[in-house]
Amino acid sequence: MENIKNYINGNFHNPIQNHWIDNYNPSNGEVYGQIPNSSKEDVEQAYKSAKSAFPSWSQTSIEERSRILIKISELLEANLDRFAKAESKDNGKPISLAKAVDIPRAASNFRFFGNAITQFASESHESINQAINYTLRQPIGVVGCISPWNLPLYLFTWKIAPAIAAGNCVVAKPSEVTPMTAYLLGKICNEAGLPKGVLNIVHGLGGSTGQAIIEHENIKAISFTGGTATGAHIAKVAAPMFKKLSLELGGKNPNIIFADCDYDDMLNTTVRSSFANQGQICLCGSRIFVEASIYEKFKKDFVNKVKALKVGHPSEVSTNIGALVSKPHLEKVKEYINIAKAENGIILCGGNQVTVAGFENGYYLEPTVIEVPNDDCRVNQEEIFGPVVTIMPFHNEDEVLQMANKVKYGLSATLWTNNLKRTMKMSNQLQAGIVWVNTWMMRDLRTPFGGVKASGIGREGGFEALRFFTEAKNVCIKY
Repeated sequence: MENIKNYINGNFHNPIQNHWIDNYNPSNGEVYGQIPNSSKEDVEQAYKSAKSAFPSWSQTSIEERSRILIKISELLEANLDRFAKAESKDNGKPISLAKAVDIPRAASNFRFFGNAITQFASESHESINQAINYTLRQPIGVVGCISPWNLPLYLFTWKIAPAIAAGNCVVAKPSEVTPMTAYLLGKICNEAGLPKGVLNIVHGLGGSTGQAIIEHENIKAISFTGGTATGAHIAKVAAPMFKKLSLELGGKNPNIIFADCDYDDMLNTTVRSSFANQGQICLCGSRIFVEASIYEKFKKDFVNKVKALKVGHPSEVSTNIGALVSKPHLEKVKEYINIAKAENGIILCGGNQVTVAGFENGYYLEPTVIEVPNDDCRVNQEEIFGPVVTIMPFHNEDEVLQMANKVKYGLSATLWTNNLKRTMKMSNQLQAGIVWVNTWMMRDLRTPFGGVKASGIGREGGFEALRFFTEAKNVCIKY
């Protein structure tokens, strides 16, 4: 049994009320440890630690903050295998994916913001009235960071790194479903020399631990990634307290394929954008729209490639699709497959739970492709967040734009075409925070990240994150 503890003031603590939650291994369905279900008292202890550390940390030189963040990134890279195995065991994703993407990206987050803070500058404006205005960018104080289960360390560090780079101190809650790598991160931070109290990690359920963070009157900003309903609840609680909010929420992203695309590149990338991380990425292209003239060819080729994907234990090198994150999530995804059938969708491949030899109680599901009769069905309008995609044909730009923009979400979109005029028109009209053209998931950490509509408010990444985690103060001097 691998029991996890809260990381507060540089030390590891049991929850004050001694309340615990079972931690499951998705690959075999077994409990392999326990995590704290932290209370208000634990969050208050973490807040006091952060508050005590803030005066010193906020005045620490940029160079010293940068050095510590880069050291954390180096230690994560040095411990790549250990963290990748822990992430896979906790989340169900293939070790190969955690090793190639999740842990390297977490390390990159610390390195990027360690360097970015040294280049983060404010503005000055000289006036004709013999005055100068200059803007100070000051850390907020104690901030709250709450991250999801699908990319556990990757998205946890995406918030923590800019927050502490900007001089804030943090009370952070990882998902209770995937807490292990956040727990291990505390040990890395101590080794890197991060001062006590700068980062505090409290584990527990959203309704208890998360609620205590968002309603704490002195935690002045909340950065959250997760479901849209939870984001709405956070806004309802935090907005009347005038907290700064960054909410990165759900997505139901269109993948729009025109006949003039580079077909082989599109096909291979579409398989990846549909089923990477078992489809449990908010950026996955779960609604595939294909120009009618190539629809039948695409359908045949795509289904053949999907059928060739191997569902298996995350530790196997040959595994393409690992376990879903939890049994309740598996049941939710299976229910959407049933909904699709009831809505006259045609299951072209997949749709069945999989039994992996030796791991019969694991949460495995075949990658599933559903041909839908129209875009109004629930499986095309609601976020499933699993290895399930829908496909349907379209006939012209206006038709597919209307369908792409119809959903309440607006996180990302993917467009496949070599027509420059079409690219410019559609990129401008797609209601999404991110538009990829002839690629998917090509990320530059300098660029803003976030969605529109029910996909959230605010932007993460690059200087946008550093702006969020600082307050602007204008100073006007007449001379």
